[in-house]
Formats: sequence, structure tokens, C-alpha cells
Amino acid sequence: MKTILISLIAISLFIFSCGNTSNENTTKQIEAVVQEEHHHNDEAIALNDGQKWKVDDNMIIHIRNMENDVNTLKAKSAADYSLLAKNLESNIELLTSNCTMKGQAHDELHKWLLPFIDLSDAFSASKTEQEYAGNFQRIKTSFTTFNTYFQ
Repeated sequence: MKTILISLIAISLFIFSCGNTSNENTTKQIEAVVQEEHHHNDEAIALNDGQKWKVDDNMIIHIRNMENDVNTLKAKSAADYSLLAKNLESNIELLTSNCTMKGQAHDELHKWLLPFIDLSDAFSASKTEQEYAGNFQRIKTSFTTFNTYFQ
């Protein structure tokens, strides 16, 4: 019962966050739900009748910016990783504040986005180059997952 209640609250916040124009409030709402929902909802992402889901243009741009930043990183130091972490955070804020998707495509995207935000937070919290490198690899893998299910 608690899981159902948390899920309903999370869905309500997601729907609200998609109409919210405040970056700071949206990010805080998403982060609060991420902590609860991610640990209770490990559903696998489903394809759209065997096809990839279409992500709205005003949102995909931020995902592709993050993916490009990850794929072009030539990390030489923790400072390079730290700059990437800040860029990821900025794009996540832009992505969530520009959410216009609805329905199952929206729900499926959140199944990827919530764990990605967790990965980004872990990456940002890294202290050593070794921690950054490990979290960086997980982020790269997350984009492989994204590209399997979304376009």
C-alpha cells in the first residue's frame, strides 16, 4: 500500500513538474521524488510496440547535449570531471523544466531519467579521479540504454 501511495504522489509531482516553469522548484521536486521513487520502482523500460519512444524536441536537445558532453570528454583531471558534472546538472534542470511530454512516453522516459539523475548525483559527489571514472562509465552506459528505447 505504501508503494502505491508513493507512486501516486510521484506521478502527481511529475505531472506538476512538467507544467512548472521554475527550474529550482522543478529540480527540487524531481530530486525529492527520485530518492523515494527510484528505490521503490525498478520497472524496466518498455518499447512502444517494438519501436523507440519519441522524445519532444524541446527536451531531446538537453539529453543530446549531455550525451555529447559525455562522449567528447577528454578527462585529464578531477577538474575536467567536475566541469562535466556541472554541465550535466545544468542540462538536467533544463530538461525537467521544459518537460512537455505526456502519457506512456512520459512515463517511460522517467524510468530512464530517475536512475540517470541518481547517477549524475553520484558523479557530482565523487571525490577522486577513480570515483569519477567509475561513475562516468555508468553514465555512458545509461546513454546506451536511453538510445535503445528513445529517439
